[in-house]
Amino acid sequence: MKGLATRGHTIAFGSFGIKSLEAAWITARQIEAARIAMTRMMKREGQVWIRIFPDKPVTKKPAEVRMGKGKGAPEYWVACVKPGTILFEVAGVNTALAKEALRLAAQKLPISTKFVVRRDYVE
Repeated sequence: MKGLATRGHTIAFGSFGIKSLEAAWITARQIEAARIAMTRMMKREGQVWIRIFPDKPVTKKPAEVRMGKGKGAPEYWVACVKPGTILFEVAGVNTALAKEALRLAAQKLPISTKFVVRRDYVE
């Protein structure tokens, strides 16, 4: 995956978000783990938007199977993320809580991220 994100690189729904700083495949399990960590920290107040979706299947052949005989079965699903993509957005909470919740979510992801605030946000 070459280049920077051309779509999904600005905050569209919430007031705060986390932006990816490197390219990677993020699995559906990692996205879900980050979502759970974030919502638990926020104690189910405010709103959360997940801006990435795992739409690419990754296949794998079973262990100890000879080469050939076609492609393996889908093992898991990934979202292809480029640098600059907004991963999660949050609204309805104060800045300190949003920053901490998004920091916990970022720890569940395999890439480095950056906390970003909406341009027209006024506290």
